Amino acid sequence: MWTRDLPPIDAIAAAARLRSLPGLALLDSAMRHDALGRLSVVAADPFARFRFRDGQATLDGRPVPGGPFEALRTCLAPYRLPADPAQPFPGGAIGYFAYDLGASLEKVAAPARRAGVTDDIALDLYDTVLVVDHAAGTARLLATGFPETTPEAREAKAQARLAQFAERLKDAAAPRRDEACGTLAWRSNFDRQDYEKAVETVRDYIRAGDIYQANIAQRFTADLPDGFDPFALYRRLRETNPATFGAYQEFDGLTVASSSPERFVRLDGRHVETRPIKGTAKRQSDPEEDRAAAEGLAASAKDRAENVMIVDLLRNDLSRVCEPGSVAVPVLCGLETYAGVHHLVSVVTGTLRDGLDGLDLLERTFPGGSITGAPKIRAMDIIAEIEGDAREIYCGAIGRIGFDGDLDTSIAIRTVFMDESTAVLQAGGGVTLLSEPGPEYDETLAKAERVFRAFA
Repeated sequence: MWTRDLPPIDAIAAAARLRSLPGLALLDSAMRHDALGRLSVVAADPFARFRFRDGQATLDGRPVPGGPFEALRTCLAPYRLPADPAQPFPGGAIGYFAYDLGASLEKVAAPARRAGVTDDIALDLYDTVLVVDHAAGTARLLATGFPETTPEAREAKAQARLAQFAERLKDAAAPRRDEACGTLAWRSNFDRQDYEKAVETVRDYIRAGDIYQANIAQRFTADLPDGFDPFALYRRLRETNPATFGAYQEFDGLTVASSSPERFVRLDGRHVETRPIKGTAKRQSDPEEDRAAAEGLAASAKDRAENVMIVDLLRNDLSRVCEPGSVAVPVLCGLETYAGVHHLVSVVTGTLRDGLDGLDLLERTFPGGSITGAPKIRAMDIIAEIEGDAREIYCGAIGRIGFDGDLDTSIAIRTVFMDESTAVLQAGGGVTLLSEPGPEYDETLAKAERVFRAFA
């Protein structure tokens, strides 16, 4: 591992300077937080591309045998580095795990329609990354020299890459604010009446004893104007809806822009953490009304019950991979406030069992229980039945897997994915027996509103 410290630099400015390289990736702590929003990572020009689609893994287009995580482990194995507490991310894989990957891991019903825009896994492998520490006010380039494997070749490659990236990042200024693209004509696969019927259908399943809770989402699509700039859209999104787990990544023919507030799973050494969100109240412009909305959420029996059910599900998921007795809930239904909404957030932790790694953790907990329901498998069947459309990236995971084995991923909510002509955004909420159809529909609009605003 070779490093070079740079003068303080804005992560967005760095991303703009590196965008001329292929495969730009930005993991962006747009909402500052001492623990959750401390670091941003910028990377570009990956040395390899891992994909999993239709049951087949590939590396740079060449087939890799095995299931999705077995194949990914094989592809990452040659680049394993020892952990270094001074380097929170020494390079590695950055990308997404689509919600529909769950059908490769469990026997679940298939949705009626799938647009086919996304892969089930899309990860790019980066040998050189910029890590911005917002708390310390520092910026550091790190280079591994991969895919070279001999010490001499690795060092030569790393030094050349450090020089290349440092030159591109020299005197990087924040990009100017640009014009919005205008109001888009968003179309949904639900109208209010149909969504409220869907809520009642879930409540009927609950009464019948099938499930305790299910997350139901509507899918919005819009046509993009000619010359649309997705990076400009992301810059506006991080202003209208700053989040601790913002992300922007460019793939061939696909761009992902996310402003997620929710961590899926993090592995730091052997320490595991997940932070499920359940319970939402829309922010109010009047301070007193906003305070009342937050207090009402914190006191809501329905929202607390929804959160506690998912905490129990995640405790069970973590128990599949963590040391017996190590799973704990240090925070239950804590109140967190974001640009457009208040949320109830819990924290579930554990210690990963010896002999397992971060890919085992992902495989045995995916997809996140906070965006499926409980029990998870039956809830996923009901989601496919009611929603009809494959979720693709929505409610999957976005994040990084370090060459040192650590990882950090978010739940892909408040997330747009775009090809050259179409943008797709989904928004949903957890439905329990106490849910009221009208307010549940309104909650989905409150979650989508800030993203819509970034386009207009």
